Amino acid sequence: MAAFAHFEPCWVDAQLPDLEAGKRFYGELFGWTFRPGDGPYAEALGGGKLVAALAAKQDGRMPTAWGVYFATDDIAATVARIREAGGQVIIEPLPAGGAGVLAQAADPGGAVFGLWQAGERKGFQKWNEPGSFCWTEVYTRQKDRVDAFYEEVFGFQGTDLGGPEEGAPEEDGPEQGAPGEREREEGARTEGTPEEGGPEQGGPEEGTPEEDRPDADQSGADESRADESRTTGSGTARSAADFRVWSPAGTEPGPDTAIGGRRVLTDAFPAEMPSYFLICFAVEDCNTTAGHTVRLGGRITTPPFEIPYGRMAVLQDDQGAVFAVLQPSAAGRGQSGL
Repeated sequence: MAAFAHFEPCWVDAQLPDLEAGKRFYGELFGWTFRPGDGPYAEALGGGKLVAALAAKQDGRMPTAWGVYFATDDIAATVARIREAGGQVIIEPLPAGGAGVLAQAADPGGAVFGLWQAGERKGFQKWNEPGSFCWTEVYTRQKDRVDAFYEEVFGFQGTDLGGPEEGAPEEDGPEQGAPGEREREEGARTEGTPEEGGPEQGGPEEGTPEEDRPDADQSGADESRADESRTTGSGTARSAADFRVWSPAGTEPGPDTAIGGRRVLTDAFPAEMPSYFLICFAVEDCNTTAGHTVRLGGRITTPPFEIPYGRMAVLQDDQGAVFAVLQPSAAGRGQSGL
């Protein structure tokens, strides 16, 4: 398995109060199975391939949240650039056995992300397939500083995209520019990896969008609307403008090469909401996944809606961690390899 490209998202994990409850929730939702790691975390596998990890929070003050790691060829140099560009280093480069080296940082707006310099462990063994990672984007109130930060530190090239498709709820869903992933080779990267170690160590089918169905899927969405006043606000009241996608250095900027994006936290969001990265997982059926989330004790913070790349929803697990799901359209599947 080749290493991930420089500054490509290569891993995600969730920090949760109750690890066993997290395993039950995501095992039911995505069909993941789990194997223990070295410490209070569990590696998640989809179809026998690594897709993510769940970690038990060691400090109750830590947020219950999903986080993303970006691949780097030189973690020490990247950490130095983060400081020079106005970011904050939270965890200095920390070896994770022979698996690699990790670090954790925050951008100038306060959004936290991880870095991973691969050793024996490269990162995901499966992505852009149902039940695995397919997209990430940062939510911030300081777009100018944050845009400059990622362009300087990671070399990302930004492309500003427009508002929602006609008919998409401006208050309830992401706008027009949603997930466009870099074209990749067909299939997941596969290689046997050691039992120990991973980016989380030591730290922190076919089917096009269908009409809304009057079944459990849609009832889940209806329930979420009725309960909307009690949600955290994550994923709701999104801005219809100020959406930018990131393409890696050396590529043609635009949605077809994008590996992530940036959105703006407007005044419509609660003032206390911090900047954060939203993690998106591919699914076969967005409506069904949303309804299943509610039945498992979670919530729908943004009910399913259409975007140019498929059908998307923003969800919350039964412990409060927010994530998104995307059912790719035929066009979106052609671009991303799904």
